[in-house]
Amino acid sequence: MSLRHRTLALLAACTLLTACGAPDKPGANTTDTGGAVPDTPSAPVALNILDVAGNLQLTQGMIDEFTQKNPKVISKVTYSKATAPELAGKIKAQQDAGRVDIDLVLTGVDGLAAGIDQNLWLPIAGRAKADYLPGAAAMQKLAGEFGVTVTYYPSGPLIEYLPAKVPNPPKTAQELLAYAKANPGAVQYARPANSGPGRTFLMGLPYLLGDKDPKDPVNGWEKTWAYLSELNKSVTLYPSTTSETMKSLANGSAKIIASTTGWDINPRVLGQVPKEAAIGSLQGFHWVTDAHYVVVPKGVSADKQSAIYLLLQSMLTKEQQAKAYDKGYFYPGPAVKDVPLSIAPADSQKAIADFGRPEYEALIAGNPLETPLDAKALVAAFDKWDREIGGAKVNK
Repeated sequence: MSLRHRTLALLAACTLLTACGAPDKPGANTTDTGGAVPDTPSAPVALNILDVAGNLQLTQGMIDEFTQKNPKVISKVTYSKATAPELAGKIKAQQDAGRVDIDLVLTGVDGLAAGIDQNLWLPIAGRAKADYLPGAAAMQKLAGEFGVTVTYYPSGPLIEYLPAKVPNPPKTAQELLAYAKANPGAVQYARPANSGPGRTFLMGLPYLLGDKDPKDPVNGWEKTWAYLSELNKSVTLYPSTTSETMKSLANGSAKIIASTTGWDINPRVLGQVPKEAAIGSLQGFHWVTDAHYVVVPKGVSADKQSAIYLLLQSMLTKEQQAKAYDKGYFYPGPAVKDVPLSIAPADSQKAIADFGRPEYEALIAGNPLETPLDAKALVAAFDKWDREIGGAKVNK
């Protein structure tokens, strides 16, 4: 077993906050988690928050309200954004230099997995307890101790199209492939390592195609890799972001794109995609759920850790979780139980009333919910896709 795989196995075995956690590198500017973290910071701290998932659209209101109400805990918050593939390299460079300038990261499964793979995150999950929805609880289990689930949705994979341009949408994966062959360039999904709908499409195919082991992309996805290779012949480019696929749908350069509940609703709310756009699921469809996490890099000071844990406790209350409905971006959005749309902000209620889809309730109730791949498998899937399927065609 390689050193990398031994490290991953050790990480997966850590089920208690104090069970593991490699010591910080020499020169790092603080201690690891544990008893050294105070209940409250010794003085107000300034937090640098990096978002690689578009999560601020859901949670910035939660963070800003906590900061405003708790000036003795957080003096200031600075926000920045990057893409998920940049995350691990950025954090590792700071840790290797002994100066961690990013205190909290908002990430999806992709960035979480990459950081676990490289042993970058502090084990923080024991510091934030929540009464999670069953699907969100499964996503929290997937993160182990190295992330805290703050938003959740059933995700996809769905297909999205304009009925006027695709009057008879595909109903099966094979029909989608046939449509792509008959219409080169018309089917589009973004690079999975940098797109929620892209990776959801990737992880959903093994269920649609009846592969041997949907959780093992290396040895269990024979049908999936063959399908993606065949589909690749009809794909002219893979956008580097989901937003680009939405633009392609709106301007007609793509006729069918991979989508999710949130990526269906929110761009129509914002006018980026026509309201009349429709969604569909393919025969044998399983939801591949998704979540956004808070992760904390090793090297963050004990005082800042203390402030982050207090912030997390606030973010996981029902009152704050209701903000996660947003304008449908991660629909529904809340990770905890008993957060009805009726307690969400008025603009969220209006957006969902105007652009939500009544059929989602039946789709969510009537199809299995599956967790995404674990960290090791997800990294392997991304790597194989980049090398063998579409890496050379990614629009950079």
